[in-house]
Amino acid sequence: MADGRRRTGSHEDRSVGGQDLTAWPTRLGQLLVRCVRWLARRLGPHAAVLVPLGLGLGVAVTMTVATAEVYESVMDQDDAAALDEPLLEAAMAVRSPALDALVTAYTHVGGPVGMTVLTVAVMAALALARRSWTPVVLITAAAAGSLLMTVAGKPLIGRSRPDLEDAVPPYEYSASFPSGHSLNAFVIAGVVAYLLVLRQRARPVRVLTIAAAAAFAITMALSRVYLGHHWFTDVLVAQTLGAAWLAVVITTHRLHLTVRHRGAGGARP
Repeated sequence: MADGRRRTGSHEDRSVGGQDLTAWPTRLGQLLVRCVRWLARRLGPHAAVLVPLGLGLGVAVTMTVATAEVYESVMDQDDAAALDEPLLEAAMAVRSPALDALVTAYTHVGGPVGMTVLTVAVMAALALARRSWTPVVLITAAAAGSLLMTVAGKPLIGRSRPDLEDAVPPYEYSASFPSGHSLNAFVIAGVVAYLLVLRQRARPVRVLTIAAAAAFAITMALSRVYLGHHWFTDVLVAQTLGAAWLAVVITTHRLHLTVRHRGAGGARP
Protein backbone atom coordinates (compact mmCIF):
# COMPACT_ATOMS: atom_id res chain seq x y z
CA MET A 1 0.00 0.00 0.00
CA ALA A 2 2.79 2.44 0.95
CA ASP A 3 4.64 1.63 -2.28
CA GLY A 4 1.44 2.24 -4.20
CA ARG A 5 1.04 5.65 -2.57
CA ARG A 6 4.61 6.56 -3.51
CA ARG A 7 4.03 5.56 -7.12
CA THR A 8 0.76 7.46 -7.28
CA GLY A 9 2.22 10.58 -5.66
CA SER A 10 5.22 10.55 -7.93
CA HIS A 11 2.94 10.11 -10.93
CA GLU A 12 1.04 13.25 -9.88
CA ASP A 13 4.29 15.21 -10.04
CA ARG A 14 4.84 14.41 -13.70
CA SER A 15 2.71 17.13 -15.26
CA VAL A 16 1.65 20.73 -14.76
CA GLY A 17 -1.41 21.96 -16.59
CA GLY A 18 -1.31 19.03 -18.99
CA GLN A 19 2.38 19.52 -19.81
CA ASP A 20 4.43 16.38 -19.27
CA LEU A 21 7.53 17.29 -17.24
CA THR A 22 9.28 14.11 -18.39
CA ALA A 23 9.09 15.19 -22.06
CA TRP A 24 12.13 17.10 -23.36
CA PRO A 25 11.46 18.59 -26.81
CA THR A 26 14.71 20.58 -27.08
CA ARG A 27 18.09 19.15 -28.06
CA LEU A 28 19.69 20.42 -24.87
CA GLY A 29 17.01 18.75 -22.79
CA GLN A 30 17.42 15.48 -24.66
CA LEU A 31 21.18 15.66 -24.13
CA LEU A 32 20.69 16.15 -20.39
CA VAL A 33 18.34 13.16 -20.26
CA ARG A 34 20.83 10.94 -22.11
CA CYS A 35 23.61 11.94 -19.71
CA VAL A 36 21.49 11.25 -16.63
CA ARG A 37 20.29 7.91 -18.02
CA TRP A 38 23.91 6.93 -18.61
CA LEU A 39 24.69 7.81 -15.00
CA ALA A 40 21.57 6.00 -13.78
CA ARG A 41 22.65 2.74 -15.42
CA ARG A 42 25.92 2.94 -13.50
CA LEU A 43 24.99 4.65 -10.23
CA GLY A 44 21.26 4.04 -9.87
CA PRO A 45 18.42 6.52 -10.49
CA HIS A 46 18.69 8.33 -7.16
CA ALA A 47 22.47 8.77 -7.11
CA ALA A 48 22.46 9.86 -10.75
CA VAL A 49 20.59 13.10 -10.04
CA LEU A 50 23.21 14.17 -7.50
CA VAL A 51 25.70 14.67 -10.33
CA PRO A 52 23.68 17.28 -12.31
CA LEU A 53 22.68 18.92 -9.02
CA GLY A 54 26.33 19.19 -8.00
CA LEU A 55 27.34 20.44 -11.45
CA GLY A 56 24.47 22.91 -11.38
CA LEU A 57 25.62 24.21 -8.01
CA GLY A 58 29.12 24.62 -9.42
CA VAL A 59 27.68 26.57 -12.34
CA ALA A 60 25.62 28.71 -9.94
CA VAL A 61 28.65 29.56 -7.81
CA THR A 62 30.70 30.28 -10.94
CA MET A 63 27.92 32.51 -12.15
CA THR A 64 27.97 34.29 -8.78
CA VAL A 65 31.70 34.94 -9.18
CA ALA A 66 31.26 36.12 -12.78
CA THR A 67 28.33 38.32 -11.81
CA ALA A 68 30.42 39.80 -9.02
CA GLU A 69 33.15 40.72 -11.49
CA VAL A 70 30.67 42.45 -13.80
CA TYR A 71 29.00 44.10 -10.84
CA GLU A 72 32.33 45.44 -9.59
CA SER A 73 33.12 46.91 -13.03
CA VAL A 74 29.74 48.64 -13.11
CA MET A 75 30.31 50.07 -9.63
CA ASP A 76 33.78 51.32 -10.58
CA GLN A 77 32.14 53.46 -13.24
CA ASP A 78 29.44 54.70 -10.82
CA ASP A 79 26.76 53.36 -13.16
CA ALA A 80 24.95 51.60 -10.30
CA ALA A 81 24.82 54.83 -8.25
CA ALA A 82 22.60 56.43 -10.89
CA LEU A 83 19.92 53.86 -10.01
CA ASP A 84 20.69 53.10 -6.36
CA GLU A 85 20.87 56.55 -4.83
CA PRO A 86 17.60 57.98 -6.25
CA LEU A 87 15.70 54.86 -5.15
CA LEU A 88 17.13 55.06 -1.64
CA GLU A 89 16.17 58.73 -1.46
CA ALA A 90 12.65 57.87 -2.64
CA ALA A 91 12.38 55.20 0.08
CA MET A 92 13.56 57.62 2.76
CA ALA A 93 10.95 60.16 1.65
CA VAL A 94 8.03 57.84 2.45
CA ARG A 95 9.25 56.49 5.78
CA SER A 96 7.25 56.88 8.97
CA PRO A 97 7.64 55.32 12.45
CA ALA A 98 4.65 53.04 11.95
CA LEU A 99 5.70 51.90 8.48
CA ASP A 100 9.30 51.45 9.62
CA ALA A 101 8.15 49.11 12.40
CA LEU A 102 5.90 47.16 10.04
CA VAL A 103 8.58 46.69 7.37
CA THR A 104 11.20 45.80 9.97
CA ALA A 105 8.97 43.06 11.36
CA TYR A 106 8.33 41.79 7.84
CA THR A 107 11.99 41.75 6.84
CA HIS A 108 12.80 39.67 9.93
CA VAL A 109 10.74 36.88 8.34
CA GLY A 110 13.41 36.69 5.62
CA GLY A 111 16.31 36.80 8.08
CA PRO A 112 18.48 33.85 9.19
CA VAL A 113 16.16 32.88 12.07
CA GLY A 114 12.82 33.77 10.53
CA MET A 115 13.51 32.16 7.16
CA THR A 116 14.91 29.02 8.78
CA VAL A 117 11.84 28.56 10.98
CA LEU A 118 9.47 29.31 8.08
CA THR A 119 11.31 26.97 5.71
CA VAL A 120 11.39 24.05 8.15
CA ALA A 121 7.70 24.49 8.98
CA VAL A 122 6.62 24.62 5.32
CA MET A 123 8.93 21.73 4.42
CA ALA A 124 7.50 19.55 7.20
CA ALA A 125 3.91 20.44 6.25
CA LEU A 126 4.47 19.59 2.58
CA ALA A 127 6.27 16.35 3.41
CA LEU A 128 3.45 15.21 5.67
CA ALA A 129 0.73 16.27 3.24
CA ARG A 130 2.41 14.49 0.32
CA ARG A 131 3.71 11.56 2.40
CA SER A 132 6.95 11.99 0.50
CA TRP A 133 10.56 13.02 1.07
CA THR A 134 10.52 15.08 -2.12
CA PRO A 135 9.83 18.43 -0.36
CA VAL A 136 12.60 17.75 2.16
CA VAL A 137 15.14 16.96 -0.54
CA LEU A 138 14.22 19.79 -2.91
CA ILE A 139 13.84 22.53 -0.29
CA THR A 140 17.03 21.50 1.52
CA ALA A 141 19.00 21.47 -1.74
CA ALA A 142 17.54 24.81 -2.79
CA ALA A 143 18.31 26.43 0.57
CA ALA A 144 21.84 25.01 0.72
CA GLY A 145 22.69 26.33 -2.73
CA SER A 146 21.19 29.73 -1.98
CA LEU A 147 23.22 29.98 1.24
CA LEU A 148 26.42 28.95 -0.54
CA MET A 149 25.89 31.57 -3.24
CA THR A 150 25.34 34.25 -0.59
CA VAL A 151 28.43 33.23 1.37
CA ALA A 152 30.53 33.06 -1.80
CA GLY A 153 29.30 36.37 -3.17
CA LYS A 154 29.74 38.69 -0.17
CA PRO A 155 33.55 38.58 0.19
CA LEU A 156 34.10 38.91 -3.57
CA ILE A 157 32.88 42.50 -3.70
CA GLY A 158 32.72 43.63 -0.11
CA ARG A 159 30.42 46.45 -1.14
CA SER A 160 29.41 48.73 1.70
CA ARG A 161 25.78 49.08 2.63
CA PRO A 162 24.09 52.49 2.56
CA ASP A 163 25.27 54.86 5.31
CA LEU A 164 23.88 54.06 8.74
CA GLU A 165 22.35 57.52 8.94
CA ASP A 166 20.21 56.58 5.92
CA ALA A 167 19.15 53.20 7.36
CA VAL A 168 16.48 52.09 9.80
CA PRO A 169 17.77 50.23 12.89
CA PRO A 170 18.65 47.53 13.77
CA TYR A 171 21.71 48.08 11.60
CA GLU A 172 23.55 45.40 9.65
CA TYR A 173 27.28 45.39 8.97
CA SER A 174 28.04 42.53 6.57
CA ALA A 175 28.78 43.15 2.91
CA SER A 176 25.86 44.49 0.90
CA PHE A 177 26.14 42.30 -2.22
CA PRO A 178 24.32 40.03 -2.71
CA SER A 179 21.27 40.51 -0.51
CA GLY A 180 20.83 37.23 1.34
CA HIS A 181 17.22 38.07 2.25
CA SER A 182 16.37 38.63 -1.42
CA LEU A 183 18.23 35.58 -2.74
CA ASN A 184 16.88 33.18 -0.13
CA ALA A 185 13.32 34.50 -0.34
CA PHE A 186 13.27 34.07 -4.12
CA VAL A 187 14.66 30.52 -4.03
CA ILE A 188 12.57 29.22 -1.13
CA ALA A 189 9.35 30.83 -2.33
CA GLY A 190 10.04 29.55 -5.83
CA VAL A 191 10.67 25.93 -4.88
CA VAL A 192 7.66 25.87 -2.53
CA ALA A 193 5.45 27.29 -5.29
CA TYR A 194 6.82 24.62 -7.67
CA LEU A 195 5.95 21.84 -5.22
CA LEU A 196 2.45 23.22 -4.73
CA VAL A 197 1.80 23.74 -8.43
CA LEU A 198 2.72 20.10 -9.13
CA ARG A 199 -0.39 19.01 -7.21
CA GLN A 200 -2.77 21.80 -8.21
CA ARG A 201 -5.10 20.98 -11.07
CA ALA A 202 -7.03 24.25 -11.41
CA ARG A 203 -5.26 26.89 -13.47
CA PRO A 204 -6.50 29.85 -11.35
CA VAL A 205 -5.12 28.19 -8.24
CA ARG A 206 -1.71 27.69 -9.89
CA VAL A 207 -1.65 31.31 -11.03
CA LEU A 208 -2.54 32.47 -7.52
CA THR A 209 0.22 30.31 -6.02
CA ILE A 210 2.86 31.67 -8.37
CA ALA A 211 1.64 35.23 -7.81
CA ALA A 212 1.83 34.80 -4.03
CA ALA A 213 5.38 33.44 -4.25
CA ALA A 214 6.44 36.28 -6.54
CA ALA A 215 4.83 38.84 -4.23
CA PHE A 216 6.69 37.44 -1.23
CA ALA A 217 10.06 37.48 -3.03
CA ILE A 218 9.58 40.97 -4.48
CA THR A 219 8.29 42.60 -1.31
CA MET A 220 11.08 41.03 0.74
CA ALA A 221 13.62 42.49 -1.68
CA LEU A 222 11.97 45.92 -1.62
CA SER A 223 11.87 45.89 2.18
CA ARG A 224 15.67 45.77 2.16
CA VAL A 225 15.83 48.89 0.01
CA TYR A 226 13.17 50.69 2.04
CA LEU A 227 15.09 50.08 5.28
CA GLY A 228 18.36 51.23 3.74
CA HIS A 229 19.99 47.87 4.43
CA HIS A 230 20.83 47.20 0.78
CA TRP A 231 21.15 49.09 -2.46
CA PHE A 232 18.55 48.30 -5.11
CA THR A 233 21.10 46.66 -7.42
CA ASP A 234 22.10 44.32 -4.57
CA VAL A 235 18.59 42.89 -4.36
CA LEU A 236 18.05 42.92 -8.13
CA VAL A 237 21.17 40.88 -8.90
CA ALA A 238 20.47 38.60 -5.92
CA GLN A 239 17.09 37.68 -7.39
CA THR A 240 18.67 37.06 -10.78
CA LEU A 241 21.08 34.61 -9.17
CA GLY A 242 18.19 33.06 -7.26
CA ALA A 243 16.27 32.49 -10.49
CA ALA A 244 19.28 30.71 -12.01
CA TRP A 245 19.69 28.37 -9.03
CA LEU A 246 15.95 27.70 -8.85
CA ALA A 247 16.03 26.67 -12.52
CA VAL A 248 18.83 24.20 -11.72
CA VAL A 249 16.88 22.64 -8.84
CA ILE A 250 13.67 22.28 -10.85
CA THR A 251 15.51 20.89 -13.89
CA THR A 252 17.24 18.31 -11.68
CA HIS A 253 13.88 17.22 -10.26
CA ARG A 254 12.47 16.87 -13.77
CA LEU A 255 15.45 14.73 -14.76
CA HIS A 256 14.83 12.53 -11.73
CA LEU A 257 11.18 12.12 -12.71
CA THR A 258 12.18 11.31 -16.28
CA VAL A 259 14.63 8.57 -15.33
CA ARG A 260 12.30 7.15 -12.70
CA HIS A 261 9.21 6.92 -14.91
CA ARG A 262 10.72 6.29 -18.32
CA GLY A 263 13.55 4.12 -17.08
CA ALA A 264 17.31 4.38 -17.51
CA GLY A 265 16.91 2.96 -20.99
CA GLY A 266 14.33 5.51 -22.08
CA ALA A 267 11.24 3.27 -22.19
CA ARG A 268 8.12 3.90 -20.17
CA PRO A 269 7.86 1.33 -17.34
